[in-house]
Amino acid sequence: MGKILLILQREYLVRVKKKSFIIMTILGPLLIGGLYATVIYLAVSEGGSDKRTIAFIDESGLFNNTFESGRNLTFIPAVASLEQAKKEVLAEDYYALIYIPKIDINSPQGIRMYSKKGISLEVQGTVERALKRAIEDKKLMDAGIDKQILKNIETNVAISTLNLSEDEGEKGSSSGTATAVGFAAAFIIYLSIFIYGVQVMRGVIEEKTNRIVEVIISSIKPFQLMLGKILGIALVGLTQFLIWIIFSLLISTTALSILGTDKLQDERVKAAMQPNMPAGDQVPAMVTNFESAIATINFPLILSCFLFYFLGGYLIYSALFAAIGAAADSETDTQQFMFPITIPLILSFVLAQFVIQNPDGSMAFWLSMIPLTSPIIMMVRIPFGVPPIELVASMVLLLGGFLGITWVAARIYRVGILMYGKKVNYKELAKWVLYKV
Repeated sequence: MGKILLILQREYLVRVKKKSFIIMTILGPLLIGGLYATVIYLAVSEGGSDKRTIAFIDESGLFNNTFESGRNLTFIPAVASLEQAKKEVLAEDYYALIYIPKIDINSPQGIRMYSKKGISLEVQGTVERALKRAIEDKKLMDAGIDKQILKNIETNVAISTLNLSEDEGEKGSSSGTATAVGFAAAFIIYLSIFIYGVQVMRGVIEEKTNRIVEVIISSIKPFQLMLGKILGIALVGLTQFLIWIIFSLLISTTALSILGTDKLQDERVKAAMQPNMPAGDQVPAMVTNFESAIATINFPLILSCFLFYFLGGYLIYSALFAAIGAAADSETDTQQFMFPITIPLILSFVLAQFVIQNPDGSMAFWLSMIPLTSPIIMMVRIPFGVPPIELVASMVLLLGGFLGITWVAARIYRVGILMYGKKVNYKELAKWVLYKV
C-alpha cells in the first residue's frame, strides 16, 4: 500500500505543479462562463444577426399590412416592377424580394421569394408564418368570425408537477431543471473520462518509451504502478473540480451580492407599478419560477452520486486506457484499441437524450446497470428520481465491474509494459490475460 501511495503522490504532485494545470484551473470557469455569455449575448442582442431589408410586391392586395418589421428584418413595399425589383435584389439593395400574385386564399399558389444568396430557414419561416396568419384572418372575416373572440378564447395553462412519496408526501418537481442538471453532470463525466483517461495512457506510453518503467518495475509490482498512476490522476481531476466549484460559487455569490439585490428590487418596483399586477405577484414570474425549479433538485444527493460515478467511470476506463498504453509503443498504435473501448461511453452519451425522455424505461434501466454505461446514464436519471434499490444495485455493479476490468487490464499491463517493438493484436492481448507469471 505504501508503494501505491508513493506512485500516487508522484503522479499527483507532478501534474498539480505544472503551470498549465494552475493556469487552466484558474481560467477554466472564466473561459467557460465567457463562452456561454458570448453565445447568449450574440443570440439575444441586435448584433446576433445582420439587419436585412426585404421588399415585397403584393398583386393580390391581401397582404399589404401583413409584414411587420422586427429587430433584424425590415419589410418595405417595392415601388418598381417585378423585373426592376429583381435587378435591385441582384444589386443587393434588398436581401430578398417577396412576390405575391393574385391568389385564391383556399389554395394559395405561386408565391415566390427571390434572393441573390440562399435564404435562411429563419427568414423563410418568418415570411411563411406571416402569410399563414394573414390568410387565416381573411378566412375568419369571410366566415363572419371575429378574430378578437378567438384571441380571448386562447388560454395559457401552467401545470405544477408534484412527486408523491410515502415518506415525504408531496414534493415539487421540475422536468426542465432535472433535464439540465442531469445532462450537465453526464456531460462533465463524459468529458472528464476522456481527458484524464488519455492522460493515464500517455503517461504509460511515455514511461515505456523512455525505459523509465524498467527501473520503476524493479522495486514495485506492475499492478501497484498502474493503480497508483490511475488514482493519482483521479485526484488531480477531483482537485481541479473542487477548485472550479469553489471559484464558481465565489464568483456567483459576489455577483449576486453586488447586482442581484438591486436588480431584484428594481424588478419588484416595476412589477408593483403595473396596475393589473396582483399584490401577491409583484416578484417577476421568471425569478419565482427559477427559484422554485432549483428548490426541487436534491443537490446533496446529486453531488454525492456525481462523485461516486465520476470516480467509478474514470477508474474503469482509465484501467483500460492504461492497458492500451502498455500494449502500444506510440499514440499512433493506440488507435486500433481506443475506439472499441470507447464505444460504450460514446453510445451512452448519445442515448442519454432518449433516456431523458423516458428515464424510467427499460432501456434507461439496463443501461444504468451496465458498468461501462452507468456513469453517464444514471447521472441523467438521478434528478428525475431513481428508486433506492436501483441506485444501490447500479453502484454495486459498478464496483464489481471496476474490480473485474481492473483485473483484466492489470494482466495486460504487467506483460505489455515491458514489451517493445512488437505489433500487438487482440489475439495477443487475450494471451497476455491468460499468462501465468
